Amino acid sequence: MGLPVPERHGGLGLDTLTTARVMEALGRGCVDTGLVFSAGAHLFACVMPILEAGDDRQKTQYLPRLCSGEWVGANAISEPEAGSDVFALKTRAVRDGDSYVLDGGKSYVTNGPDADVFLVYAVTHPTSGYLGLSAFLIEKKTPGLSVGRPFEKMGLSTSPIAPIYLEGCRVPASAMLGAEGQGAPLFKRSMQWERACLFAAYVGVMERVLEQTVDFARQRKQFKRAIGKNQAISHRLADMKLRLESSRLLLYRACWLMDRGQEASMEVSLAKLAISEAAVQCGLDTLQIHGGMGYVTETGIERVLRDAIPSTIFSGTSEIQRDIIASNLGL
Repeated sequence: MGLPVPERHGGLGLDTLTTARVMEALGRGCVDTGLVFSAGAHLFACVMPILEAGDDRQKTQYLPRLCSGEWVGANAISEPEAGSDVFALKTRAVRDGDSYVLDGGKSYVTNGPDADVFLVYAVTHPTSGYLGLSAFLIEKKTPGLSVGRPFEKMGLSTSPIAPIYLEGCRVPASAMLGAEGQGAPLFKRSMQWERACLFAAYVGVMERVLEQTVDFARQRKQFKRAIGKNQAISHRLADMKLRLESSRLLLYRACWLMDRGQEASMEVSLAKLAISEAAVQCGLDTLQIHGGMGYVTETGIERVLRDAIPSTIFSGTSEIQRDIIASNLGL
C-alpha cells in the first residue's frame, strides 16, 4: 500500500518503474481486478499527493496508517457536472478565520464507502482559473461530510465507488494539502502516478489472459484439430501479443522518464491510452475465442471485459489522453 513511499514513512521506497512492475505482477496474479484497482487508487491518488505535498505533520499523521493498510484513502474530485473538465467544479471552500468551510458534492469516489480520509479538491478562488483550486485532507468522521449509497457498476464490482456530500463541512486551515491554489498541479501529478502505475495492473491482466487463451486454443478442438491451428484464431492471438508488448514498452518508458525527473506527460498518456484500449480489445478477443463458454458468467471470461471497460474512462478518458498527446504535439 506504500510501494514508492520512503521507508521512514512506512513504505518500501521503490522507484517508479519497480512500482509499476509490482502492480503489473498484481494484475497478472490476482483475478480480482477491482481489488487491485482500489489499492492503486488509494496509493497513487491519495498517498502520493500526501507524500509529495504534505507538511511534516500530515506525513506523520497519515502516511504510516495509509501505507500499512490500517487506513484507506480516497481521491474526491469528480462532480456531476465536472468530470473531464475539472475546472468546472462547483464545490467551494470558503476561508473563515482559521478554518475553511466546504460545501458541494463529489461523484464516483473510488473507495468512498470504506475511506478513512478523503483528499477533496475544492475551489477557493472562483476567478483564478488554474490557480483557484485547492486540496484538503478530510477525515470521514468530520461533521458535514457524508457518504452516499455505493453505485452499482458493470465491472470492478469489488472496487466500491460512491458519492460524497459536503454541507457546511468545517476543517482547520491545517487540513489543506500544499499551498492555497495549488490543487490543480497536485491533481495533475497524482494523475501521472495513477495513469502509469495503476494501469500497469492491466498489463498484467492482459498477460494472464493471453496465456490462458493460448492454452485454450491449443486444447480446444473443432473439426478434428486445435482451434489455434486456424489462422483466424492464431492471428487474433498474435495481435493480442502485439498490443500487450507495445503497451508494456510505452509504460516502462514513461516510468523511466518519471524516475529521472523528466517531463513525461505525453508518454504517460500514450501508455494509459494504449493499455486501456488494448485491455478492452483483449477482453473482446478472449471472449470471442472462447465462444459460448466465454459469454456465460460462471467461467469468469466475460468478467475480463467488464473490468477492462472502465480503464478507458477512469483517470482521464481515452479522449482526454488524445487531447493531452495532441497538446504535446503543439496542436
